[in-house]
Amino acid sequence: MSPATITLLFLLFAVVMFVWEKIPLGVTSMIVCVGLVITGVLDWKTAFSGFIDSNVILFVAMFIVGGALFETGMANKIGGVVTHFAKTERQLIIAIMVIVGLMSGVLSNTGTAAVLIPVVIGIAAKSGYSRSRLLMPLVFAAAMGGNLSLIGAPGNLIAQSAMGEIGLSFGFFEYAKVGLPILIAGILYFAFIGYKFLPEKQGSTESSYDEQKDFSNVPKWKQMMSLIILILTLLGMIFEDKIGIKLCVIGCVGALALIITGVISEKNALKSIDLKTIFLFGGTLSLAAALQETGAGEEIATAVIGILGKNPSPYVLTFVVFMLCCVLTNFMSNTATTALLVPICVSIATEIGADPSAVLMACVIGGSCAYATPIGMPANTMVITAGGYTFKDYAKAGIPLIVVATIVSMVLLPIFYPFFP
Repeated sequence: MSPATITLLFLLFAVVMFVWEKIPLGVTSMIVCVGLVITGVLDWKTAFSGFIDSNVILFVAMFIVGGALFETGMANKIGGVVTHFAKTERQLIIAIMVIVGLMSGVLSNTGTAAVLIPVVIGIAAKSGYSRSRLLMPLVFAAAMGGNLSLIGAPGNLIAQSAMGEIGLSFGFFEYAKVGLPILIAGILYFAFIGYKFLPEKQGSTESSYDEQKDFSNVPKWKQMMSLIILILTLLGMIFEDKIGIKLCVIGCVGALALIITGVISEKNALKSIDLKTIFLFGGTLSLAAALQETGAGEEIATAVIGILGKNPSPYVLTFVVFMLCCVLTNFMSNTATTALLVPICVSIATEIGADPSAVLMACVIGGSCAYATPIGMPANTMVITAGGYTFKDYAKAGIPLIVVATIVSMVLLPIFYPFFP
């Protein structure tokens, strides 16, 4: 069997096992990772390189930063302020989605989610509402907000560099033409219909965020220090390019500062790291690497687009590119999906004499619709333990949101980006 075929079989196995959930998600992820090495598809260095991926390092760091915010009771205090203004669960969902959506437009969506997860868990504890009904809207809003600017998500910059190669470019807020309406539609959807699909779960007791705690004995300076370090970490992430330090390193500086100053003990810092998330995400990255290295991902894309024939209708092509990105991004990282499909999209556009920005915009927006699985994007993975979610919970709440995003995109893309202007 060719490496591409073996990779596709592992992809099928992963999908079936993730949906069936008879063995833990992290274990399935590691079976795929180890299996790809044993079958010779990947060498061990490539297969396990996911565990030193910048997102995994960011996870570890932000689990500690978030853990400190919670350990000191500061997350609960912030939660009290927000719940003072948002009285009902639906008002809370709307407030969280607006704040997160706008923040992730100028920050990394993973970084935004990482910083705000402990705050939202604090809000849940203070308001008495289930954290599982607030964390999912948080990570979905982070994904939607990533399409508000050029720097909102890595995929946006991949498309920009492809445009640069053919002498064109997108403006800083170009993606917001479609991204902002999707964010607004997504918030309205959850306000009126989507909240019914949100799971009512108890977050795992193994999660570092344990609601039943007495914070009266925690010194005020520790609470303030946990908040100050969080804000400084956040500012560092906003000005990542200016200071020239990567997100994951900024997160590590924040985590180390909390331990050195004694805001959180080394024992509690280690306890706050969710290893299930690390194994699930790190292991699954080996599958994304195999899809790219063996060309299996490209085979899927080429086969699907090939069905359309030589001169496909612009509307049909836009829809197919969008849906192909939607499906792939829920099993690969959205960055990997965009990187995989952008060159294919450019060559299709060139072949039919169409404006490449139309196809690339469909590719980027579709690639951000990673709402249907816990492995679609790092933020989804981060909340799986804290929210007590299963694979099906993501599908139930996320697939209708993909439908909403698709409808908005299919209306707006042809208006703003006609194929033959």
